[in-house]
Amino acid sequence: MENWAGLVGAVLGFGIGWFEYRVVSSVVIGALRRTNRSGTAAENEDYERRIRLLQACLLVLMVGGTPILGYLIGQAVLG
Repeated sequence: MENWAGLVGAVLGFGIGWFEYRVVSSVVIGALRRTNRSGTAAENEDYERRIRLLQACLLVLMVGGTPILGYLIGQAVLG
């Protein structure tokens, strides 16, 4: 492998994506849990299910998408 630009960009993208996920998810999920107005256990369970779905979406988009973007930027700039 002669060209490491894409790999380095992907690794940096993964690190940035993981950091971004941890910061954004802690702020957003914390705010959502503070504003939970569920009256019953069923409503609370549905609210928590939606929070878990949001966490999964954030994880896929940030940790999955940022390395791809990092790879493409690394190839374009240094490749």
